[in-house]
Amino acid sequence: MPAVNDTPSSRAFPVPEIIPIFPLPNVVLFPDTYLPLHIFEPRYREMVTDASREGSCIGMALFKQGWESQYYGNPPIFSLGCVGRMTHIEPLQDGRSNLILQGLYRYTIQEEYFDARYRKAKITLGPSEPFQTIAEEPVLSRVEGSVRATLTALATRYLQSRKADKLCELVTDEAMTDRILVNGLSSCLDLTPLEKQFLLEAESLHRQTRRLIDFLKFKLDGETQLSGWG
Repeated sequence: MPAVNDTPSSRAFPVPEIIPIFPLPNVVLFPDTYLPLHIFEPRYREMVTDASREGSCIGMALFKQGWESQYYGNPPIFSLGCVGRMTHIEPLQDGRSNLILQGLYRYTIQEEYFDARYRKAKITLGPSEPFQTIAEEPVLSRVEGSVRATLTALATRYLQSRKADKLCELVTDEAMTDRILVNGLSSCLDLTPLEKQFLLEAESLHRQTRRLIDFLKFKLDGETQLSGWG
């Protein structure tokens, strides 16, 4: 829920109260991350054109199960998503375009509108001052010294197992804020869309971190067990 007197238009980057919604079956956007998109469907070409004139904001949302048979209509979506700002638009032939979406804030849908070719929604935004560090969470369970140290160690092991050396360097960068680290890992790790949605819906940075740690432990434990079959 937004803080008192906190409205979409009161943010450092104002967000319209009603925004276009771009639902996809396999993409979850997080704050502080960047998402490249290729826009080719006519309804979403129109969405990009309209959004570029009306705040440059698009709300990413994840389809709920069973969306396939209703894709060209308006299948159900999760009510919590992330609003992004179009930072770059590259027009292509036939009206298609490539764009970069910068994740800004979590949002919750209050009401949906279907009077345009694409879905729109009236939204409220998440807290305007999200926890910058894991330790700002009032109740903190420390694991092996600190939550961040545990997350960094697990993420490094996992990324090394996938030969992702450049990502390992970023994960161990102590200058990176906890929020950017946690959201970046939530976005880039090879989790399922539903697992990423579960991370996005965490009530605080600390809970998101704990969920991310649990996912990494599960994946690493699974890899250890599989290697034992060799």
